[in-house]
Amino acid sequence: MTDRRLAIDAWESLFRAQYEVFGQISADFERTGLLQAEYDVLLTVTRSPHLTARLRDITRNMLISQPSVSRLVDRMVARGLVTKCADPDDGRGSLVTATEEGARTFRAIAAVHGRSIAEHMAALSDDELRTLRDLTTKLRPPRD
Repeated sequence: MTDRRLAIDAWESLFRAQYEVFGQISADFERTGLLQAEYDVLLTVTRSPHLTARLRDITRNMLISQPSVSRLVDRMVARGLVTKCADPDDGRGSLVTATEEGARTFRAIAAVHGRSIAEHMAALSDDELRTLRDLTTKLRPPRD
């Protein structure tokens, strides 16, 4: 049986660490013209083959609702960061593709953001980072 007090202490520590580190690395997006949520969309899209991802896969990777993701993607289309078209394999779905501008913007910010994350996580050894990754993965529900 899990020790309730220990579980609460661990949760509070995890939550506070995430909140504080997130606040620090959020500064990476100041004066870039890109919101963190837009970066998250481009992260999923640029990691996908042909810089194209299904809207439902983007939504699965985001921490906001499907309607919010759809509106965000529509704003990104208007800004020229991505294109959106019907998914030929799923009549109800959409495909989102990074434009050259979107991919270029993502790469420029990703380099800075990646360094910032690495600097903040440098307090942990590689073994500790693997353990942290494995433990936090274990806490998340399985994906379909």
